[in-house]
Amino acid sequence: MTTGPARSLLTGLAWISPWLVGVALFTAVPAAMSLYYSLTDYTLLEGPVYIGLDNYRELGGDRLFGIAVRNTLVFAITASLSATVLSVLLAVLLEQRLRGAGLVRAIVFLPTLVPVVSACVCWLWLYNAQFGLFNSVLAAAGIDGPDWLGRRDLALPSLVFMSLWIIGSPLLVCSAALKDVPAALYEAADLDGISRLGRLRHVTLPMISPAILFNAIMSIIWSLQVFAPPQIMTGGGPENSTLVYSMYVYWNAFIYGRMGYASAMAWIQMLVALGLAGGVLGLSRRVIHYRAA
Repeated sequence: MTTGPARSLLTGLAWISPWLVGVALFTAVPAAMSLYYSLTDYTLLEGPVYIGLDNYRELGGDRLFGIAVRNTLVFAITASLSATVLSVLLAVLLEQRLRGAGLVRAIVFLPTLVPVVSACVCWLWLYNAQFGLFNSVLAAAGIDGPDWLGRRDLALPSLVFMSLWIIGSPLLVCSAALKDVPAALYEAADLDGISRLGRLRHVTLPMISPAILFNAIMSIIWSLQVFAPPQIMTGGGPENSTLVYSMYVYWNAFIYGRMGYASAMAWIQMLVALGLAGGVLGLSRRVIHYRAA
């Protein structure tokens, strides 16, 4: 009969066993299968044939792979920076005890509850070249609105702008961090005659920097995996200008029937996401302020 630490360990494992089983069945096993498939020629209709690293070598000469990587990096950088900056600015503004700040905060958070497919359909109508709201407003001002999703130079920026629709969660994280900033720091800044902009730079931003870092990492990971908006709204066009990485993985797996090649792409995507997240964490050590540090 087990006693002491061993009994406690077994009891803890028993309580978390449903989670362990779920992780094993739905995460660890599929990941291991994907790694194996990435080393094979697998068409879904026939059994996988081992080919070693040929799938990874082929990526270097795949033109669409290069386009997808470039589009995804552009989207991830611009969307992550825009969402992080906008969420911080809105959180600071809403903490100024303005009338209706709570209502504005609720309105900003509301889009996160809208299913992504429904949101994409709504934005398709907003961007519609003939009947969309944006071009209707421009027409009222005497401006001929462009085809937002039909022009190569505007399609990807339009998707980036749409991504700002769901900054409710980062906004709440920043708002919670702002409430934890000690009032004594602001009082000391006032005594030193620091301006509002100086307080923002030297007090507010350093104190909420862990929350900003968290939002930035989550935004980068989400942006690298973006799929539904370009798939639904543009289909990767025009001229592959909105072809993103996850879309190309999907095309290879379920349209071209190249599950092995798609699995290799998926592992590259995961490693890049981990590398970028780790790089951001490493570079942030000098600028992130932890109160307990």
